[in-house]
Amino acid sequence: MGFLYRSTRNENETATASEAILKGLAEEGGLFVPDEIPELDVPFEELAEMDYKGVAYEVMSRMLTDFTEEELMYCINGAYDKKFDTELIAPVKYHHGSYILELFHGKTIAFKDMALSILPYLMTTAAKKNNIDKEIVILTATSGDTGKAALAGFADVPGTRIAVFYPKNGVSPIQEKQMVTEKGANTFVAGITGNFDDAQTGVKKMFSDKKLAELLDEKGFQFSSANSINIGRLVPQMVYYVYSYTRLVAAGVIKAGDEINVVVPTGNFGNILAAYYASEMGLPVKKFICASNDNKVLYDFFSTGEYDRNREFILTTSPSMDILISSNLERLIYRIAGNDAAKNAELMKSLNETGKYQITDEMKKNLYKFYGNFATTDEVAATIHTVYNEDGYVLDTHTAVAVNVYDKYKAETGDDTPTVIASTASPYKFARSVVEALLDTPEGDKVSLDSLDDFALVDELEKLSSVKVPQAVEEIRTAPIMHETVCEKEEMEAVVKSFLGIE
Repeated sequence: MGFLYRSTRNENETATASEAILKGLAEEGGLFVPDEIPELDVPFEELAEMDYKGVAYEVMSRMLTDFTEEELMYCINGAYDKKFDTELIAPVKYHHGSYILELFHGKTIAFKDMALSILPYLMTTAAKKNNIDKEIVILTATSGDTGKAALAGFADVPGTRIAVFYPKNGVSPIQEKQMVTEKGANTFVAGITGNFDDAQTGVKKMFSDKKLAELLDEKGFQFSSANSINIGRLVPQMVYYVYSYTRLVAAGVIKAGDEINVVVPTGNFGNILAAYYASEMGLPVKKFICASNDNKVLYDFFSTGEYDRNREFILTTSPSMDILISSNLERLIYRIAGNDAAKNAELMKSLNETGKYQITDEMKKNLYKFYGNFATTDEVAATIHTVYNEDGYVLDTHTAVAVNVYDKYKAETGDDTPTVIASTASPYKFARSVVEALLDTPEGDKVSLDSLDDFALVDELEKLSSVKVPQAVEEIRTAPIMHETVCEKEEMEAVVKSFLGIE
């Protein structure tokens, strides 16, 4: 018998896994969370002999209980195929005293591909299971990577349309070019004159607008989400933490049952939450190391127990983490509050009205497995430079945040537990920042690269790294711009209606 998913803000609102995937967001802005997290009852030694697809089935079948084996294997086989540029899907490599889990070998060279390659399959399968005859409109805000990965996943998928909003001046040039050159006939992309939090708030507002929902229903549409607020994003992300652990078992680095640490560069908190959920399933994790950039709202939260977004929003060289409202933290808050939807709703109301909330001392005790720290932009550049000098390995700016924070954790604690670091993007997505860091001398003398455009810097990075330019970057060099819409944050609903032809 399968379990249900429940809203973090209303204990009476429940859904099956497939219903939760279709809805994306619960009523009243709540997120769907599992009523229970079942044990992963397959020995790690056995999982260590499986490939990525095999591990994916074992993890996902426990969480998506109303999908049949045939349905789930159809989704997994469709997702994890030749669109990844390595047979291993998610290789684990040893550098700088830790195990780097490379999650950027998919179609858009970011970790979002790991979940967004399978979400369209889960979504369309869920629609059939639930006899949905409406067109599903994927509505998504992105800080850079989710947008393109979602566009690539849903482009020309029958029965779906997708609208993506991104901060016009808050993503890298390569990220923007990836999105605005998307050719799918069912796709729409708009830059907003605001930051990611503005885009995310605008999307959530549309989801909770009952009048808009009625209009969509009348016109034959329904909203869903490709952000990590959708459990169809979160569950596939649990897989690669289990997979990386089993690779360490297979390599003899650890024995089954030994603990590891997990380090995740964190903005919206979805990726590290997936690791936490995997641990609830039985993955032996000693410490979850939450790595922030200069927008260190999560570091401050883990240090003080107060979440406060009332601060300057800083544009950094790790733009996918430039976030002050970490949506998925709500799922952890709900958990440490003893699955108390009323208490969680009260805290989220405070966040909405005052921009902050304070958890209780009892709740704070339940965070003992989490460690938070942050890396400044200068520290990120220095880390990229150091790791490259050690063995020629090139980190992207987000992974460098994680490596820097892990170095701080080790210096503070002396903990030598084997550690997996989630490497969330290819350095080619952030070529300018990476090349600048690589060419800095140890004394910090900058080499001027201002005269080079971003694709010239891509070629420079290829020379420095000896890693071929990914196809995802090559194909957008000369691709025509397909999406030119830029709007104010207040105009988001109007442009979605225009895209759907329901003005």
